[in-house]
Amino acid sequence: MNYLAGKPDQLPGNHLTLADYQPKHVGFRVHDRVATIILDRPEKKNPLTFESYAELRQLFLDLAYADDIRAVVLVGAGDNFCSGGDVLDIIGPLTELDMPGLLRFTRMTGDLVKAMRACPQPVVAAVDGVCAGAGAILALSSDIRFGTERSKTAFLFSRVGLAGCDMGACALLPRVIGQGRAADLLYTGRSMTGAEAERWGFFNRLCAPDDVLQQAQQYASELSAGPTFAQGMTKKMMQQEWNMGVEQAIEAEAQAQAICMATNDFHRAFHAFSAKQKPQFEGN
Repeated sequence: MNYLAGKPDQLPGNHLTLADYQPKHVGFRVHDRVATIILDRPEKKNPLTFESYAELRQLFLDLAYADDIRAVVLVGAGDNFCSGGDVLDIIGPLTELDMPGLLRFTRMTGDLVKAMRACPQPVVAAVDGVCAGAGAILALSSDIRFGTERSKTAFLFSRVGLAGCDMGACALLPRVIGQGRAADLLYTGRSMTGAEAERWGFFNRLCAPDDVLQQAQQYASELSAGPTFAQGMTKKMMQQEWNMGVEQAIEAEAQAQAICMATNDFHRAFHAFSAKQKPQFEGN
């Protein structure tokens, strides 16, 4: 599913331009350096297929090399975010796979989460309606989440005979909402209301259904106008420091901040503030 195949001038490690990318299984558009990725099967509440999983994984991997994208918004088409894996296209075939085949699938879905967390751009999820199973994981794996009161977020794996530890849920969810609350959702598979999600810190903001995408895009646009190299460094350090002691984290942040101090954006900010002007960041 690497759409860059056959383009030696755009292999990983080189600069990419994704504005004209036209995926087959998800929607994708770019405006003012913000990419909006649309889970686009509204008639079935935007479930994922084998193909859309792989396409999303590759897209987030390639975002690491995309010069023209500074922030990402993830949204579902229509009135729902994502209902999880498609019952007919994924769940049914999984019941017929052997263990090596099952493990290939579960590793591939986990690789999508890794790619979302590793891409330097902040990812903002705009969540309305149903946000279940793998859809809930996509929202959880985003950096910022805007939701609605009518949204229903469910890590429903236990309801289909699976463990709640899917795609990193047992590591990510307790860090976002706390161990006890995460245990409640992962054991029972029940839906978390929009009000609960906002109160527990899962949603950064509650919006009206008609406004959630616009507010997420506006927020992403504001981030894209900031020092994006430094934002990418912030994202990387928030991920890496989970596994560090405090002393290790302080040293890692000293190194990261020294790197940022060598950027042109840092110098631009100094000269702008000295001139009592607003800095114009360029991400380098």
